[in-house]
Amino acid sequence: MQIRNLKLTHHRDYRVLIDNLSFAVNPGDKIVIIGEEGEGKSTILKWIYDPRLIEDYAEALGDRIIQGDKIGYLPQELPQEELEETVYEFMCREPGFQEMNPGELSALTKTLGLPLDFLFENRKMKTLSGGEKIKVQFARILSARPTVLLLDEPSNDIDIETLEWLEEYIVKSKEGVLFVSHDETLIERTANRVIHIEQLSHKTLPRHTVANMRYREYVEKRLHGFELQESQAKMERRHQRIAEEKWRKIYQRVEHEQNVISRGDPSTGRLLKKKMHSVKAQGKRLEKQRQAMTEEPQYEREINLAFDYVPDIHSGKEVINLKLPLLLKPSAADADCGRVLAKGIDLQVYGRDKICITGRNGAGKTTLLKEIKKEISCRKGISYTYMPQNYEELLDLEKTPLEFLERDGSKEERVLINNRLASLRFTPDDMKRKIKELSGGQKGKLILLSLTLSGADVLILDEPTRNFSPLSGPVIRKMLAEFGGAIISVSHDRKYIDEVANKVYKLEEGGLRQVDQPFLCD
Repeated sequence: MQIRNLKLTHHRDYRVLIDNLSFAVNPGDKIVIIGEEGEGKSTILKWIYDPRLIEDYAEALGDRIIQGDKIGYLPQELPQEELEETVYEFMCREPGFQEMNPGELSALTKTLGLPLDFLFENRKMKTLSGGEKIKVQFARILSARPTVLLLDEPSNDIDIETLEWLEEYIVKSKEGVLFVSHDETLIERTANRVIHIEQLSHKTLPRHTVANMRYREYVEKRLHGFELQESQAKMERRHQRIAEEKWRKIYQRVEHEQNVISRGDPSTGRLLKKKMHSVKAQGKRLEKQRQAMTEEPQYEREINLAFDYVPDIHSGKEVINLKLPLLLKPSAADADCGRVLAKGIDLQVYGRDKICITGRNGAGKTTLLKEIKKEISCRKGISYTYMPQNYEELLDLEKTPLEFLERDGSKEERVLINNRLASLRFTPDDMKRKIKELSGGQKGKLILLSLTLSGADVLILDEPTRNFSPLSGPVIRKMLAEFGGAIISVSHDRKYIDEVANKVYKLEEGGLRQVDQPFLCD
C-alpha cells in the first residue's frame, strides 16, 4: 500500500495539517504515527481506510494506492449503533465471519485469547470491558483476512494483560500495521518505523518525518541532531558577529578618512576609493555567508508544565484509612448494577505516597477511586483535586479554556493562564474556542493545568496519561513524580507506574493486593 503526496487541510480554520506526505506499508512493517494532539494522526488513518470519513471536517489531496490490499481498520471509538448490537450481531457485519468453518473460528479465538463461543454471545458490545471490546473488533477485522491493519489508539482503555497480548500480536503479525498510540511501552516494543507529524510556528507550518528505525532510536537521533545543529548554528553566528564587527570598524575608518582627506591629495583619494571598493566587496561576501549559515533547528518544543506551589502536607500525615467491606457496581451503571466487584478493601495512604491501582478491565478501579474521593472529601485539613477518566465530568463544554480556569477574573490571573496555555501549545485561536471543540488531549491538558493551579495536597487521578502523546508523556510523568503531596491513581501506563508510583496495588475480587512493580520498561 502506498500513500503519495498527501495534503490534509482542516475546514474550520483552513489550517494545513499534513503537506506532501508519502510512504509505503509493506508486509511486516510496524509503523507508528506520533505527534501532539489534534495534528491529524487519526485523520490519516480514516482517509486511508475510507476518504468519506473525513469529508465533513477536512479536505484531502493525494493518492492512496491499494493494489489489491485489503485494509482492516480499528477506529478509536465505535459508532453508537454498533455499541448497541450484540457481539454476534457485531460480528455478522463482516461476511467473512459467516463464511468461516469451525476450525478457522477455533484458530481465530485461540489467537485472540477468547473462549470459543464468545463471538456468538448475546451480550451487547457496550457492556464489554475495554479489553474484550478490542478483541472482538480484532476478531471481526481478522475474519476479513486483511493484508494491512490500521489501528487507531488500540491501547486505550485496556488492562495490562490485554496490552501485553496486543504487543505480542503486533510483533508477530505478518500483515503491515500502521497505528497511532500514546502508549510509549507499546510503541517501543512493536514499531520498527516512525512517522512523526509536527506543527511548527504556532501551528502554521506542517512538517513530517518518515524514519526507518525504532522509536527510541528515532527520539535519540532526533534530539542529538537538533543539539548538533543548534550548536553549529550558534558557533557560526558567533563567528559571523565577530567578522561583521571587524568589517564595520574598517568600513567606518575608511569612510572617515575619505571624508577628511584634502582635495589637494588626489593620489591618496584614489587609494582610499580603491580600498572602499574592496571593503564593500568583503561586506557582500559576509552577507552571502550569513545567508548560507546553518539554520537554527525548528521543532515542536516539549510542553512546559509544573506545579506552582508546594503542598502543605507532612509525609507522615494520614491521608486516608479506607476499610470497605464491599465494593459494588454503581446503581446507575447498567443492568449489572449492585454486583459485588471486590470484598475487604483496606487502604492506607500517607502524606507523600504515590499510589497506583491496577487490575483487569471491569474490576472496579474507577468505582474504587470514587469511593476514595468520597472518603477524602470528609477529611478535615486535607485539600484534594480530581482528574476523571471522562474529562466531561469536570469540564463545562460551553466555556473557553480561560473561562474554565479563571477564579478571580483579574488581569494578572488571565495573563498567567494565557502564558500557561501557550506553554501547553494552545494557540490564541485554541484559547478562544469552546472546550467542546478541543481534542481529547487538549481537554486533558486543561485538567492537568487546573491541577497545577489548585493548591491541593492530594491528587486523585483516573488514567492521567491516557490521552497524551509519547513526546508529552515524559514531562507529565516527571511533574507528577516530583509533586510534593500524595497521589492516588488508576493507570495501565507502564511508564507511569515505573516512574511515578512508589506503591502499586492490584484490585482483585478479594480486595487490594500490593505487588512489586513488574512492568519495568525496557
